[in-house]
Amino acid sequence: MSPDRATISAYLTILSGSAGRLLISLVYFLIVANTLSLGEFGLFATASSAGLILSRLLAFGFVSPVYRVATVKPRLLGAYLAGFFGLAVASVPLIVLVAAAVYWLLFADRLALLPFTLIIVSEVFGWRLVELVAIINNGLRRFRQAAILVIIGSSLRTLAAIAFYMLGHTTLETWSYAYLATTMVSALLALTLFLPRLRLRFVRALYPRRMADAVFASAAEVIFYVQAELDKLLMLALAGERIAGLYAIAMRVIDLTAMPVRSFNQMLVQKIMQERGLGGGVGRRILVEAAIAAISIGGLVAVILLLMPFPGALGRNVSEAAYLFLPMLLVPAFRNLVEYHAELLYARERTGSRIALLCAITALKAALLSWVMTRFGASDAWAPWLNLVFGTVYVLSATVTYRLLGRR
Repeated sequence: MSPDRATISAYLTILSGSAGRLLISLVYFLIVANTLSLGEFGLFATASSAGLILSRLLAFGFVSPVYRVATVKPRLLGAYLAGFFGLAVASVPLIVLVAAAVYWLLFADRLALLPFTLIIVSEVFGWRLVELVAIINNGLRRFRQAAILVIIGSSLRTLAAIAFYMLGHTTLETWSYAYLATTMVSALLALTLFLPRLRLRFVRALYPRRMADAVFASAAEVIFYVQAELDKLLMLALAGERIAGLYAIAMRVIDLTAMPVRSFNQMLVQKIMQERGLGGGVGRRILVEAAIAAISIGGLVAVILLLMPFPGALGRNVSEAAYLFLPMLLVPAFRNLVEYHAELLYARERTGSRIALLCAITALKAALLSWVMTRFGASDAWAPWLNLVFGTVYVLSATVTYRLLGRR
């Protein structure tokens, strides 16, 4: 990416939204993680992960064509957005069917159906619509509006967490109601105040040409989030609610390190879409990956250094999970780099290759993580092995991604 003033300004605007969201999300996370029991937080985190995956089925993935049009041909945005809303309604039966299967396989004996349903609805019809509006604003280079929207959504969620803590009804079912209310208010604000003024018009001829792209993009997104969230689901299935809660806390802290990386990924994807290519040779690619790794590990190191003199600084439950941070030190780098590779393939429209790679990554991660937890799950010895799990996944991702990009 060229370090011109406009690019730097746009990146800093996106990063400011990420930084604001980081601080607000940290407060939100600490309240929820320390108010719920470890077991309940593990169930909430895994149900939320399932909802995040299911949200990628909304409108059969037509978010992807909407984003491409917003970036390249904004005059068609009204027509594509009308198609998205129509397809969103049509996709509801599929989402309900898959959600029922997920509940029966993983949650039926652990979590009541009502809180599970509320969490799924929050993710699919709440946060996904907020993401859609933010994506549209970013595609139109309205980075400031997208940043403000993200901060408002995170702030409302944090206010709900504070109210949840202060009222004292600290059950998962109570929190699921508060979570649903917050997400729906955020979605309403996004659609009414932050969606650009558009004349929605249904143009049937446009959609068949883009449905293949949408379906492939949806499949790629679902598989990407399956591989990203699979570890939490496997922890619940193989180790139970408490270990799942500890692991979810550790991974949430790790996930916070990805926010500046995602801001960079967003700018890079737009640049590649507009210029139809990825500039720079091997040296630049190595430099970019090294920077992503350093930022990712540095964020986790900062948390570890904070907790050394003040072990209770982030709350009781987080302090219980803190022993996992140092043994998992390399996980943030490998995890964020795999996400970076997926964005490169998306930007170059290598959708089929991206799906195949993500399927391979998912199978590899599932096999390695199952082996680790089966062999070492009875003690805490499993944590250092996760560096090997995520490192192996990274090697596969990097090898295939750069080989594919080198062909064009």
